[in-house]
Amino acid sequence: MEKGCEACPRKCGAVRPAGFCRVPDGYVVARAALHMYEEPPISGERGSGTVFFGGCSIRCIYCQNCKIRDGKVGKEISTQRLAEIFLELQDKNANNINLVTPTHYIPHIIEALDCAKLRGLKLPVVYNTGGYEKAETLKMLNGYVDV
Repeated sequence: MEKGCEACPRKCGAVRPAGFCRVPDGYVVARAALHMYEEPPISGERGSGTVFFGGCSIRCIYCQNCKIRDGKVGKEISTQRLAEIFLELQDKNANNINLVTPTHYIPHIIEALDCAKLRGLKLPVVYNTGGYEKAETLKMLNGYVDV
């Protein structure tokens, strides 16, 4: 990032890798797969195309995904690879693309969604977050997120 990160309400100003969420400038994806066990309206019959992003701007002490939250698992990938993952999940017949803990990656995710849509992504996008968001960040998602 050119200037310090201000994607979440903490506005920590980190020049990555650093900051409260503890993530690099690229993406860290801990898991991307069909997830059958999300809320039934989201997973449906075929599963939700869930992408778990590493790091977190909240870091709740009761987090069920604490290894992901703390950045202890996952792989750094490119914007192009993230777009490919979205399309692979669509090819697996996912009901949607489910972005889990995406806040600190929003500018990059928007680029990946643009790329994937140009290549035929048609699935609705779920923004699956803890709710600690800036209004400005949510406005960036207008036209990208459906749920």
